[in-house]
Amino acid sequence: MAAVVGFLVISFAIWGIGDIFRGFGRSTVAKIGRTEITVEQFRSIYNDRLQQYSRQAGRPIGPEQARQLGLDRVLIGQIVSEILLDERARALGLSLSDAEVAKQITTDPAFQGLNGQFDRARFEQVIRNAGFTESRFVAEQRRRLLRRELAGTIATGLNAPKALVEAASRYENEQRSIEYVLLDRAQAGEIASPSPEALAKFFEERKILFRAPEYRKLVVVSLIPAEQARWIEISDADLKRAYEERRTRYVTPERRHVLQIDFPNAEAASAAAERVAKGASFSDIAKELGKNEKDIDLGTVTKAAMIDRAAADAAFALKEGEVSAPVQGRFGTVLVQVLKIEPEQARSLEQAAGELKQELALARAKAEVFDVYNKIEDARAEGKPLAETAANLKLEARTIEAVDRSGRDPAGAPVNLPDAQRLLPMAFTTDVGVERDPLQFQDGYIWFDVVGITPSRERPLDEVKEQVETRWRDQEIATRLNAKATEIVDKLKGGATLADVATADHLKLEILTGLKRGDGSGPLSAAAVDAVFRTAKGAVGAADAREPGEQVVFRVTDIVVPPLDMASDEVKRTVDSLNRSLSEDLLSEYIARLESEVGVTINQNALNQVVSGGAVDSAN
Repeated sequence: MAAVVGFLVISFAIWGIGDIFRGFGRSTVAKIGRTEITVEQFRSIYNDRLQQYSRQAGRPIGPEQARQLGLDRVLIGQIVSEILLDERARALGLSLSDAEVAKQITTDPAFQGLNGQFDRARFEQVIRNAGFTESRFVAEQRRRLLRRELAGTIATGLNAPKALVEAASRYENEQRSIEYVLLDRAQAGEIASPSPEALAKFFEERKILFRAPEYRKLVVVSLIPAEQARWIEISDADLKRAYEERRTRYVTPERRHVLQIDFPNAEAASAAAERVAKGASFSDIAKELGKNEKDIDLGTVTKAAMIDRAAADAAFALKEGEVSAPVQGRFGTVLVQVLKIEPEQARSLEQAAGELKQELALARAKAEVFDVYNKIEDARAEGKPLAETAANLKLEARTIEAVDRSGRDPAGAPVNLPDAQRLLPMAFTTDVGVERDPLQFQDGYIWFDVVGITPSRERPLDEVKEQVETRWRDQEIATRLNAKATEIVDKLKGGATLADVATADHLKLEILTGLKRGDGSGPLSAAAVDAVFRTAKGAVGAADAREPGEQVVFRVTDIVVPPLDMASDEVKRTVDSLNRSLSEDLLSEYIARLESEVGVTINQNALNQVVSGGAVDSAN
């Protein structure tokens, strides 16, 4: 499904959805074919998806940030695309059996326990945390599977033409060899200190580069369960009680290697059971029914992982090697055989103690967070300073004397801040004395107060003289080396060899082979490698070296295009990538065609209100 979702996102990235926004209705956000989405339905879907992105990112993503990242349009594109596929699947009469949906759910890694098998308790917890009831989740999975089947039918099985594979393979695998000389900083010669006038002129022309940034003085209080848990002690009695309550978690259930043959009716199953009793092998009977080993092998499974309860009861009542009597299961009559039994295993309290203590401490810390959160918010509502509130609650309040927008102090050293990526932008849009809502972070909260602002200012030359002189010197070196590289290139174009030039200028002639596009190599930067691949064989060129200011002068000595080997791993990866791109393009076109055929209209005003988190004007 990740690939299918990717296709759906790409489809709207390519075709856009601006042209389908047309106002209509009052309480409807969108009408897609026969499906109408009300404001509340769309808000629920949109918020669910936003929460999914937040969980994947490991931090909350609000409506404003979603708009800044473009997630709102991605989510809208996904939702519209999925409903378009739903409409087409309905029109085509596509459906999936309960058994297939159950199989997909029970084999989903998200619902597997520590033993790698389906864990119903985990399944219930995961879907509950995601805001689903079981029936709603199953219905949604059925729709997703149908979309996958439809999208797969449209967009799989495409093979890139050989000519395209050859072109892509040549681009990726072409190799070049060069001879070159490196003009490093030593080649610039001795550079005298600039005169006061020259330095002052250089500074005046670039004064903005040396401007002191704005700094903020902050008080930061973090209430993070993982940090608070380190100070919580768990008694032996609590540890033992928790172990008993969670005992099943520390037990690896019995697993059995099970074979299962399905029969068209009970009579056929009974006849097969009689033959097994007389010595016929289980696999021979399967072969007679046209089934191979893969068809009858359920693998090594727990009892809970077997979808058919009746078959599971029968399989886990057998001894190793035994075959069951005919079992009337959920999907017909079956025979099961157990090839191997792996007994139940359990971890002792001593073995699980460390892990369990951390879990209990974290759970207590999380439970205490809300109580402390309310106390801090109550104190702030009374106008108490954050530092004072933290001291009363025995929490650490860190004072950051000065930090700039990039998270550095006046000396240029990075300042360690929790969730700095979100905290700093908020701190730099907040005035002294203005309270902001705390940031949610790792199941906890971060509060901050701006207690001082040092405005950005122009620095006089005397204050930054050392930095200015360093930058002047770097530029002077780069200018000299650029001129030297141009001089060498002109000599080479005039007929001189790079070896002769290197000898005359006391430079070391070097050779690089096996260069490929995209990456730097040796002293060559990625830009220099790109320049090599834009230069013809035998021609010369110059480019920036890996180290700033330095130059490389080169001549392309050889170009090697490896023969196309369709069986090689590199070419197979290229083919896979091209096939995926073709599939994505085709599905994008299919979605666009569905949009035209099925019909899509969207209430722009209602949509804007939903994605901004505001109320919808009933007058729309």
